[in-house]
Order: sequence, then structure tokens, then C-alpha cells
Amino acid sequence: MRFGLGVPTGTEGLMYPVPYADAAEAVELAVQAERLGFDSVWGNDHVTTQGYVREEFDTPPRYYDPFAYLSYVAALTSRIRLATAIMVLPFRNPVVAAKQVATLDRLSGGRAVLGVGIGAYREEFEAMNPGRRINRGEHAAEAIQALNALFTERRASFKGRWVEFEDVESYPKPAQPALPILSGGNAPGSRTRAALHAGGWLPACLTPGEVAAGIADIRAQAAAAGRELPGGFEVALQVAVCVAPTHEEAWRRFRASQLHNHMVSLSGTTLKDQGVSDLASRNLIGTPDSVAEQIAAYRQAGVDTLAGLLFAADTVPETLDAMHEFSETVIAKQAGGQP
Repeated sequence: MRFGLGVPTGTEGLMYPVPYADAAEAVELAVQAERLGFDSVWGNDHVTTQGYVREEFDTPPRYYDPFAYLSYVAALTSRIRLATAIMVLPFRNPVVAAKQVATLDRLSGGRAVLGVGIGAYREEFEAMNPGRRINRGEHAAEAIQALNALFTERRASFKGRWVEFEDVESYPKPAQPALPILSGGNAPGSRTRAALHAGGWLPACLTPGEVAAGIADIRAQAAAAGRELPGGFEVALQVAVCVAPTHEEAWRRFRASQLHNHMVSLSGTTLKDQGVSDLASRNLIGTPDSVAEQIAAYRQAGVDTLAGLLFAADTVPETLDAMHEFSETVIAKQAGGQP
């Protein structure tokens, strides 16, 4: 099992309070993640403050561009993969996105991972595009195909309902022969895009049984379409983390965090098919031993990476302490030694 840290490119006011991390602190979390044995860092993608966040916090949250951030982190690290969880496809023309991702992959020596999705908040797209309406699911399917073409073809053209460009020669190509594109989300459309077009699946807050069922659905859809899933097809699950000496203490800490409030707020949208009363079974909340059992269950279900881990901590120092504890009590034991 590989472990990735969720970094604060766009988490203030959502998973964490305002203020949470300035630019230097956000970078330091990534640098420490590499030192502590994490496999990857995963940055999310927001462009403007959501309505409910404006109502809760007087100070606007700081949303950093994920590609500029990850490029900076690339220069300060040597091993960790640099991933998005997720890049919101409707925010960027695929031609521009392909250039950003390929540049990151070249600068980092082939460490980029592109998690993509439709975006949790339609209001952000509408703020950028007043009066414009798109079918975000259809757009995402076209955008993934377009990105694959731009990454692999000398002269790429694409004509769909929502995405169109002609004779684009986009160089340099990514350093990786097949740069990973992971379809993000829990909805059926995300699984379909993973089955038909992507190189992996990036859901959130699922039980091991739900993960296994989702993977089976993806494989069935791919087979029905005559597509063989690519080698190294990655299942990367994003979950929350709270490890403590007792279950009661872990649950108390989790419920007291902004992260818990955020997950409850998503119960009607992104996580609408998941309950909020059983978050402990959909995340890593408990003692080191019980968390290790949950990780084993996820591995058995087909999860390759516990990606974009979000720690139930409301300050950067608290997060660093939680990362150290997780490294010592979970990652080191999974690896059979010290990170």
C-alpha cells in the first residue's frame, strides 16, 4: 500500500479552518511528507470562495494554483509523486492543461499524476463562465480523451460537443510514456470514465466493499466496450485520518475538527451516497491496530494508494504531529521498517 498526503492548495475553509497554511507552510508539508515516507502529495483545485465558506469565515481562504505549487515542490523533493486530487476539468482548456501537466512531468523527472473530475461546486464554474451551461459529465469524458491525444499524438485534433481543437502540436510530451490520468469521483459517471478512457480511479470515503464493487463495475464496463484496462491501472482512494491510542479519543478528535464538518457538509452533494453516521468505516479513524486492519481490508479490495490523506487537525503544527505519528505507527509497520 502506498500513502499520499493531501496538501493545502485549496483546503482552507473546506477541510481546514481559515487561516490554515500560508505558502511556505503548504510547501513544508510536502517536503516533510517525503521525509516521512509518504509516496505522493495530492493538491486540489479551486478558483473562488464557495458561498457557504463565505458565510462561515470572515477572511477569504487562500487557494493556490496546484500546478505552480507542485512545480515548486518538485524542485525541493526527489521521490514523491506530484498529483492533483482533483484538477477540475471545466476550469481549463485541455490544450492548456496538457501543457501544464507535461511541463510538471518534465520538471519533476516523470513524477506527475493527473487526478481529474467535474468539480464539487458548480458555482465556481458559473462564476468563471456567467450564463454558460455545460454537461460536466459529458465534458469530462471528452476532456480526458483530448488530454490522452495531446499527450501521445504529434499533431492532435479533437471535435466533440464540448471540447474542440485542431492540429495542435503540443511539445514537450510528458516524461512518462503513459502519464497517469485518474478519473476522480464516486458517481457512476466517474467509474464509466475510468473504464473507457482513464488510467485509474480516484474515489473518496468508500468502504472496502464499496471499493471492490466499484472496481468490478469498472472492469465490466471496460470489457463490454472492448477495452483492456492499461497495465498499472491505479485505484487511489482519498480518506480522512485520525489515529489515537483509543477509538474514543480518535473519534473525539475527528468530530472536533473542521474536516469532520466538511464531510458532513458534502453529505448532500459529493458524498451523497455515503452516510455520515458511519464515517469511521469509510476512513482511517481509530487506533494504530484498527487502522492497520482497515488498510489491509482496502488492500484486499483492490486499493493501490491511500491518496490525498486528510488529517483531522486544524493547524499546520497539529498536522505535522499527526503525520509523524502516522509515519511511525502505520507507514513504517506497513513497510516493515523505518521510513
